[in-house]
Amino acid sequence: MKTIIDYSHHLLKQNITKNDIVLDLTVGNGNDTLFLVRIAGFVYGFDIQNNAIVQTKQRLTGYNNFKLINDSHEYFNCYIKEKFKAAIFNLGYLPGGDKSITTTAATTLVTVKKVLSNLLIDGICVLVVYPGHNQGQCESMVLHNYLTKLDQSKYRVLKYEYINQINYPPYLLGVRRLQ
Repeated sequence: MKTIIDYSHHLLKQNITKNDIVLDLTVGNGNDTLFLVRIAGFVYGFDIQNNAIVQTKQRLTGYNNFKLINDSHEYFNCYIKEKFKAAIFNLGYLPGGDKSITTTAATTLVTVKKVLSNLLIDGICVLVVYPGHNQGQCESMVLHNYLTKLDQSKYRVLKYEYINQINYPPYLLGVRRLQ
């Protein structure tokens, strides 16, 4: 079986071509962004932490099909006016960074709503959720409540998780826009 991150990349790879615009809404250390620049036409990456932007820019040396933006993902629509094929959130805190700086349930929910309304038809939004810390638990509940109520004729929602692991392991939510 694939790890949560591997499965997130698998879903994205199945849905993205070299002609597509995609978003990495939490660039972190740049691993997802690097994956995306290799398979997509253009990648917009967001992070509120400048050191995440700097680290990611270094990781992307040799590529020019991206733009990194040092701002909250909730403001992505101020920078991007066109619709896009895919988006990924790797929620929580920056690995190796300050664990008190995390994504929050309120801004994540606002952003997810905007993402879903701006996705191209047949586009996909992937969220890696980390419920093992307080804010992650809030995000998990808020996302579950919102996504389970989406109209099934407009969206298909998937949850991929391991159910025999301790300490609230991460899981994946995938949302495809049908119409």
